[in-house]
Amino acid sequence: MKSMKRMIGYARVSTQDQDLSLQLNDLKQAGCGKIFSDKISGAKFERTGLKNCLTCLKAGDTLMVWRIDRLGRSLQHLVGIVSGFQEKGIHFKSLNDGAIDTTTASGELVFNIFASMAQFERRLIQERTKAGLKAARARGRIGGRKAIAKDNAKVLAAKQLHRDNNKSIGEICSALDISRATFYRYININ
Repeated sequence: MKSMKRMIGYARVSTQDQDLSLQLNDLKQAGCGKIFSDKISGAKFERTGLKNCLTCLKAGDTLMVWRIDRLGRSLQHLVGIVSGFQEKGIHFKSLNDGAIDTTTASGELVFNIFASMAQFERRLIQERTKAGLKAARARGRIGGRKAIAKDNAKVLAAKQLHRDNNKSIGEICSALDISRATFYRYININ
């Protein structure tokens, strides 16, 4: 039996004070049978409506949004989401962004241009970071965290508590308010 192609919608506004009605109405008119939504900033990683929406999507479905900025936090995030769709046979369409419709050849081309731009942006960031580190080293600055002196009070306390062997590492970390990684770093300071 052939599965039915579904139109699934996703709508988002940034604050509780904003209204989803316009997006919801447009998505319903465009044929979305099911619509997920969030009232939360796009910068937030944990968006329950989006998570549930992405879980619901299956091969052959089309995810429809009112505008692309409703879906992704950034161009990179958006490209990551939609690239995942392509691998799973899921389509993507934006109602108000013109040619962004991966169900068509021209829409797929536009999306691939976005993907190339996101990759270009990542590479530029990497190059700028490397250039900045090189320039800092040339000025005599070395990155990283400052070395901790072996006579630091917490270092000495961690070593002593560890030698006494009457507390677990977790208890030592809690007592000194340090992480396990910091504890091991302290123990290995000579």
